[in-house]
Amino acid sequence: MILHTYFAILLFSFSACSKKSNPTPILTPTPIPTLMNDIAFWLTRSDQFALLQKQNTTLSFSSSANSYPDIVVDSAISFQSIDGFGFTLTGGSASLINKMESSAKSALLNEMFGNDTTAISISYLRVSIGASDLSATVFSYDDLSLGLEDLNLNKFNLSLDTIDLIPVLKNIMAINPNIKIMGSPWSPPAWMKNNQDTKGGSLLPKYYPVYAQYFVKYIKAMASNGIKIDAITIQNEPQNPNNNPSLLMSAIQQADFIKNHLGPAFKSNNITTKILVWDHNCDVPGYPLEILQDVEAKKYIAGSAFHLYGGDISALSTVHNSHPDRDVYFTEQWTSAKGDFGGDLRWHTKNVIIGSMRNWSKTALEWNLANDPNYGPHTPGGCTECKGAITISGSSFNKNVAYYIIAHIAKFVPAGSIRINSNNISNLNNVAFRIPSGKKVLIALNDSNANIDFNISYNGRKAKANLSANSVGTFIW
Repeated sequence: MILHTYFAILLFSFSACSKKSNPTPILTPTPIPTLMNDIAFWLTRSDQFALLQKQNTTLSFSSSANSYPDIVVDSAISFQSIDGFGFTLTGGSASLINKMESSAKSALLNEMFGNDTTAISISYLRVSIGASDLSATVFSYDDLSLGLEDLNLNKFNLSLDTIDLIPVLKNIMAINPNIKIMGSPWSPPAWMKNNQDTKGGSLLPKYYPVYAQYFVKYIKAMASNGIKIDAITIQNEPQNPNNNPSLLMSAIQQADFIKNHLGPAFKSNNITTKILVWDHNCDVPGYPLEILQDVEAKKYIAGSAFHLYGGDISALSTVHNSHPDRDVYFTEQWTSAKGDFGGDLRWHTKNVIIGSMRNWSKTALEWNLANDPNYGPHTPGGCTECKGAITISGSSFNKNVAYYIIAHIAKFVPAGSIRINSNNISNLNNVAFRIPSGKKVLIALNDSNANIDFNISYNGRKAKANLSANSVGTFIW
């Protein structure tokens, strides 16, 4: 009996020890999945608290539904290809840049035209053929004393452009050899005009063939300096004879000049530079339409160019829809010394960037690249309030609103990109692209005084985003 009791106690002790060595298992909670950031987001706010600033916000595509409005991006529907974004490199801009200390100039040009993460990657420039009103002095490439003429253009030379403009263009092309350049004249040589003056007046018909050769010589002379001119316009603002320099030119005159003189001259010299008409405001779409209706002129014309100091940006679609076999280009819009940063940011993004792109433009160009603190240089009678994308003082510079307007698209949408379909929603104007790498880019403007929650919808999945009041966002995925 004593022995049985001993074994029972021993068995009970063993059993108790076994239970203590096998405690109740601890349940591990299911980990919360880490959201992947599918979309890069860059922001500029009207209050300047963010200036082309990359955001840390996580934007992830998912199948989850919500009640926010959708911007639906559809790459299956495509529109025009893109030639590029940038500014006019005026003679004044070039002189200010060229006078900068060497390392400062190099740093500036790499930031503006380079392709690394710190650059805004400008891909298109417009230059003046001869002086614009933002050159320090008025000049052409064949200036003569009053009463003289040079029918064979024996005295033609690139003149003052060899001092600053051409050296700066060479510096830029060393950084971006693929940059496209457009040339626009503000006036022919004064001896070709009926008023013998650089301001106003009209090109005399007897000089049409000479002026055609003037363009030929210009394109060839620039080519000899290693600078390819991708396109030319016939005349900057042909209905504005008030600048110095300037020229008044009707649609009938422009059509005559192209079909009977410039077009044949380009053809006989194997010049492939594109010929663009108009290069003036959106309020007179009838001007380019009148020229394009001339079949003989049209065969030499690549497209029409526009500014927006009058009219509505939809004029580009009016012309495109009438002649879908010809392109449209947006080539100039200024920001004023008296302008407000936020107001200019919103208006230009809505019209010049989003508006021109949604109306078939291949380019979006702001006006002058640079000015000094006094809004110079400019000609006597030239613009005294044109604010550049940057203000250069000696070898330092400050960025102005036009820098950010262009940067929000130029940095992310290179030449060769294709505009794709996207829908506008209330207070969120936008435009979308498929870029050569295959990525998608959406530029959106919140043109209201309140933050907006919305979805970026692509391929049936949505990413919830927020755009602060009166701000511009660029989204890349």
